[in-house]
Amino acid sequence: MTIYAVKANDSVTLEQLTIFVAVAEREHLTRAAEALHLSPSAVSAAVRALEARYRVALFDRVGRGMVLSAPGRQFLPLAKAVIAEARRAEAALTEFGSFDRGEVVVQASQTIANYWLPARLARFRRRYPRIEIALQLGNTQTVARAVAEGQAELGFIEGAITEPRLTVITVASDRLVVVLPAAAPLAGSSMEENVLALDWIMREPGSGTRAMFEDGLRALGLAPEKLKVAMTLPSNEAVLTAVRSSGNCATALSEAVVAPFVARGDLAVIDLPLKPRDFVLLHHADRPLSRAAQALAAVCREPPEAALA
Repeated sequence: MTIYAVKANDSVTLEQLTIFVAVAEREHLTRAAEALHLSPSAVSAAVRALEARYRVALFDRVGRGMVLSAPGRQFLPLAKAVIAEARRAEAALTEFGSFDRGEVVVQASQTIANYWLPARLARFRRRYPRIEIALQLGNTQTVARAVAEGQAELGFIEGAITEPRLTVITVASDRLVVVLPAAAPLAGSSMEENVLALDWIMREPGSGTRAMFEDGLRALGLAPEKLKVAMTLPSNEAVLTAVRSSGNCATALSEAVVAPFVARGDLAVIDLPLKPRDFVLLHHADRPLSRAAQALAAVCREPPEAALA
């Protein structure tokens, strides 16, 4: 991206908005500069010019960090919306010229992004090598919100979502399993006694994995609020590490996530009959998909053997 010198009396530019969002998300000039492949001085100049033009402090300088001020927090969603509209305009122009170029912005929950989607993206890349995929991680709630607000063209999450602005398409199924360290003793003779007596390490509220596990417990007549949650962590990998190190804590994760550790004998599966869950594709119901996004969605709806070929 080329950043031009901006005078204090110039109007706001798309480059300035992009820089502002990058700094706001990272709360650091240098890290934002690295992400944008710019010099820290260029990033700093763009922020200063934006603040000077409108006579407002968008950030509070705290040590070496950059924390959004109250006006900055209000401005952030507006800036993101403008950038999203600009991306759609660029995608439309690209479509008018040629289908073999462009970018599709995708958000996906962690389980899908790490274990299901990569094979499909690789297949798409082989077919359309000049179309870029910008993949961003989130959880069920943040992915759905990004697609609804136009910050991503496609989203992938686990389980159901109720959002009238979104079209939901099932693309695969998955099974949640409950695991604990192989040497950990079970606490009781019944399923209910074991579930309620164990200490649990869980994904964060808002994640599809946690929501589906809690729904599964309710279907079995067990109350999720009675679980003894020892720790809540924001990623599958963090949960796995914590469970393997705990000695006696349990968790519920995708079978694909825990399979290598079960096969190696590090973790044992508790026989808890949880229903399968769906992996679903999301797109905005009222915004037409670009041809590139349509092609990616088609690849992701192919049978597993095709995606892995």
